[in-house]
Amino acid sequence: MSTVAYAHLAFTDTGVPIIAGARTKVIEIAMDYVAHRWEADEIHRQHPHLSRGQIHSALAYYFDHHEEMDRQIAEQIAEVEAMRQESGPSAVLAKARQLGLRP
Repeated sequence: MSTVAYAHLAFTDTGVPIIAGARTKVIEIAMDYVAHRWEADEIHRQHPHLSRGQIHSALAYYFDHHEEMDRQIAEQIAEVEAMRQESGPSAVLAKARQLGLRP
């Protein structure tokens, strides 16, 4: 079985793909692509510390592993929603609504 090497990418000790030389996880770039439908140039504008080559490598990894990464993204969204439900209503938002600052 052949192994695919992705230029500009490295893996943490736990196997998480990251952009080499940066603290950015590949899943963060994938989420920008999935959630915002940003192409590489827009991702570069939003993350100017990353080169276009790094971004393209991250996207290539995502496209090659999209089913697994889409599942991870869905799990992260579910975790955030569960935390939101557990925490209950925001006191700050309630006060803002009282003051008519938020509909």
